[in-house]
This record gives sequence, structure tokens and C-alpha cells, in this order.
Amino acid sequence: LATPTAIMVASGKGAENGILLKSGPALEATHHVDTVVFDKTGTITEGHPFVTDIITEGIGQLSLLTLAASIEKGSEHPLSRAIYDEAKKKNLPLQPIAAFLAIPGKGIEALMNSQALRVGKQSWLEEEGIAISKTLSKNAFELASEGKTPMFVALGPTCKGIIAVADRIKSGSREAIADLRTLGLDVIMLTGDNEQTALTIARQAGIIQVRAGVLPEDKAKEIQLLQARGKTVAMVGDGINDAPALVRADVGIAIGSGTDVAIESADIVLMHNDLRDVVATIRLSHAAM
Repeated sequence: LATPTAIMVASGKGAENGILLKSGPALEATHHVDTVVFDKTGTITEGHPFVTDIITEGIGQLSLLTLAASIEKGSEHPLSRAIYDEAKKKNLPLQPIAAFLAIPGKGIEALMNSQALRVGKQSWLEEEGIAISKTLSKNAFELASEGKTPMFVALGPTCKGIIAVADRIKSGSREAIADLRTLGLDVIMLTGDNEQTALTIARQAGIIQVRAGVLPEDKAKEIQLLQARGKTVAMVGDGINDAPALVRADVGIAIGSGTDVAIESADIVLMHNDLRDVVATIRLSHAAM
């Protein structure tokens, strides 16, 4: 009787504190975790990004924002919403677009007045044959060094400028990560963002190990690589893109404010949107075992 009683009491205590354990095996597996992998946007950060900078070449700032918002209105990505919300706040007249297409981990494209309109990563635009000036590249590096995410806007064959978006670190993230490291766990941040931005956010959060520029479909592969090295991995995430990694991990932990897909894919759900509950979950599993 001792084992089911301990698991039942731990599950009850977890629920009282906003930690929903979907099964007994999830609680037991958490006891063995030695590596915790965090998604960045919406997990370590608040997930409510906002526009910080608009840098243009041969076009006005409001015109660039209008171009970007016209295509971003079709996307549900948090960075896209930030641009759309900024244009809405300024009452800018959005332009009609056609043939909208989202390329996961790279950007989005559509047709505007028969011209290709693209918003996304510098590397992707360069793959598409769009020349980016040294000045814009330098500006992007500086913005990324400040922890901002630079998104390039191109119309036809020309890059028109950059819109930078930033997100704040959640209160409690740094404390939670410090506590996990005190418990002797490895902590890794996994993100599709560029390396410079990722390193800056990681530094603010107190994380040393970073995997940046990871495409959505490769997040699960990163978990698999850690497991192949003998690690027992907990993945903490909140987005649709995190779902395969949450399933692949030994323990999937979803933030309760995240997407339904992430919550459905996880073994444990944290209802309070606070990373300190990751620490509480691990301590609870050790106490129960």
C-alpha cells in the first residue's frame, strides 16, 4: 500500500500547488531527471513581445511597419502578433496580401501587388537571394546583443529594413534556474532565435548552455541527442513547436498558459506560469520517492 499512497499524496499536494501530475510514472521519472531543457519564448520569457526598434533603408518607418503588419496579421506567432499590435496601435492601414505561406523557423511570405513580401531571419532572406547591406547586418547584430530579435523585411528583391522585437524574462525565472543548478541539474535553453539574442537572454536568466537557431522539427532531435549521451531529460515548453520535444523527453512539462497541444503532449502541467514550480515538481518527486 505504501507506493500508491505516496503517489496519491504527492499528486494531491502537487494539485494543491498548481502542479498537475498526469500519472504515477511521470512522478517517478522526474526523480531521475538530471537535465532540464527550457524553451525560450513564453517559457523563460513572458511570451508577450513588443516592438522596440524600426530601422529602414529607402523607406519610412511607418511604411515598413505597414508592410510587415500586413503580412504578420496572418500569423499566430508571438513575434508576429507584436508587429501587428504595434501597427494597430498606430492605426496604420494594412494592405491586402495573397498566397500567404509560413516557413517554420525561418519566416513568412506572401504576395503584395504581385511582389514577394517576406519577413523573417536574415539567413533565410539571403537563401532567397535578397542582398542585405552591411549596415543592416551590423544593426541586427547590435540589436541581438541587447537581447532583441531582429526581423528583416523584404519587398521583391530588396531588403527594406529591420523590425526588432523584445520579450521580458519572467519574474522568478532566474531564481528557478539558480535553484535547479544548486540541485546539481544541467540546465539548457533551446530556441529557434539567433545565437546572439539567445546568448543575451540566457545570460540574463543565468543559463550557460544554449542551443540556438534550432528549427521546430529539430527540437525533439536535440532531446534525443542528450538521451543518447545517457541523460534523463525533462523538457519545459509552452508552444505547438515544443510538442514533439515534450513527447520525446523522459518528462514533458508544459506551462499551463501555453497551447492546448503542448498541454496535451506533456506529462506534467504547471498552472501558475512560474518556473519556480519546475523546482517544486522535482523536489516533490524526490520527497515522494
